[in-house]
Amino acid sequence: MKGYRLDERLQTLSGRRLAAENKPLVGITANLSDGDATLRERYYLQVSAAGGAPVILPPLSGDAIFTWLDNLDALILSGGGDCDPHWQGEEKLAVAGKIKPQRDESELLLACLARERSMPLLGICRGIQMMAVAFGGHVAQDISLDAAWQKEKGICHSQKAPRDVKTHKIIIDPQSNLRDIYNCNSLAVNSFHHQVVDCPPDNFRVVARSEDGIIEAMESAEYKPFMGIQWHPEWLGEEGRKIFDWLVGEAAVYKRAKALHQSFITLDSHCDTPMFFPQGADFTRRDERIKVDLEKMTDGMLDVATMAAYVPQPINNEVWSDVAPITTPTPFDYANLIFDRTEALVKSSKIPVAIARTPGEAVDNKRAGRKSIMFAVENALALGNDIKRVGHFKRRGAVYLTLCHNGDNQICDSARRSIGTWRGLSPFGEKVVNEMNRQGVMIDLSHAAESTFRDVLELSKKPVVCSHSNCRALCNHERNLTDEQLRLLAAKDGVCQLTLYAGFICENPSEADILHFVEHVEHAAQLIGTEHIGIGSDFDGDGGIRGLNDAGEMTLFTRQLLRKRFSDDDIRLIWGGNWLRVMARNQENNC
Repeated sequence: MKGYRLDERLQTLSGRRLAAENKPLVGITANLSDGDATLRERYYLQVSAAGGAPVILPPLSGDAIFTWLDNLDALILSGGGDCDPHWQGEEKLAVAGKIKPQRDESELLLACLARERSMPLLGICRGIQMMAVAFGGHVAQDISLDAAWQKEKGICHSQKAPRDVKTHKIIIDPQSNLRDIYNCNSLAVNSFHHQVVDCPPDNFRVVARSEDGIIEAMESAEYKPFMGIQWHPEWLGEEGRKIFDWLVGEAAVYKRAKALHQSFITLDSHCDTPMFFPQGADFTRRDERIKVDLEKMTDGMLDVATMAAYVPQPINNEVWSDVAPITTPTPFDYANLIFDRTEALVKSSKIPVAIARTPGEAVDNKRAGRKSIMFAVENALALGNDIKRVGHFKRRGAVYLTLCHNGDNQICDSARRSIGTWRGLSPFGEKVVNEMNRQGVMIDLSHAAESTFRDVLELSKKPVVCSHSNCRALCNHERNLTDEQLRLLAAKDGVCQLTLYAGFICENPSEADILHFVEHVEHAAQLIGTEHIGIGSDFDGDGGIRGLNDAGEMTLFTRQLLRKRFSDDDIRLIWGGNWLRVMARNQENNC
């Protein structure tokens, strides 16, 4: 009998090494059976046939979970067994089956942590139920407890027929990813369950039901690659593989987005997180009160967050004490207090982080595995009438000063609540522009009136920025820039950082989502080129939209750019390359 030739097999495999490196890594959770971690081969064969590299994940709940998620490109929660109702705060009823809390805990943790990273996620049968429990939905312990179930329809959801036999039909929502995957409005499926999702989580929507009312599929309502299905596609051959093709395709996009984020600086030019300091917010840990913290930055692979010391503008007959978020003698003292608090948090952080005052420091921090915090002052009211304070804030690390906020100040007229005090820059404002040029502090024209905008562009010897503004052609708001303003900004080598504030994205803010935001990106890119745009989220200053709501979701923006076929270099420029270029030009001969 001819013997096996291991050397020949190794030689064959070595020629496929490069192709294998590009395969997305897909984790599949294992079942527990009499002390063994088990998985039907159909799962990993389908993933492999779809072009993924499958790995089996045993039911562990320790540090291994983070190691898996750091390396995985997608996650499948597999079928088998019931969910312990205690996770929902309920006692186990007689109708419930055998439960395995150890497996439950592992999968619930995996699902939550994968969602925080916006990692592609597919739940199959029990898997859709675990997604529902993990994300705040509800699972009925038995179909008979589901109010939507219509017993008279006579569908057996725990079929006796072989697993590759389709026994009932589901109706698919025509406006869904599932419809796009199968290109049909109904589908015959198999069925092996008695527990059901009877209430989907918030931010998910039901996209398929069986004819007796049972939820058969749900997916993200926020353009995220999350889907749960109640049937078992791994048994349904090429037709079933379509679900795995979808997942592996999403995993490939996620893998590429991660690689891009690792290869360059990702920077958000405007966050208002310090506004939450009076409530005790702490960005060095996961804090659900704020949208930017170091944990979320890690999830979203965001390297640099620019924390603005937002200084409210007194208007009409108000004085500083009427609007001060924290009692301080002057706006100058308040801005310094915000910088002090930010520095103290950075110093105390257990997660590696440092203040970055220059592009080089941001690069050095990334190479050393540290996140970066940059400083800014939002509203030059903080200067008072003392031109020397420009240099003071430069020494403290401010990379830009926003000339005004909502309302005219001693520097200039504002885009909102202006009474035309100066019809542009004030005489003192002209001195401030010259001093900011001299000190190497970027001039931020977000919030500035068009008259101020034109005065500054004419006077400034260095490129200027808009740290968080959008396109007025798409949303007619006075805080947005006209096409003419965008062209003028680009002609001076400036940059407009497009923002996630819903009211600047859509004239009906309730409609704003990541797709609408990307329309602003595309419009600006076509008008002035990708060399003059970026992102300034305005997180924690009411920024955040469906599909891009906090720093943990930033890879979803990259995912959309890839789908719109922006080049890798375009994405690098948008994600911080342009901003750092303008910062470097301002700091030339000043640092």
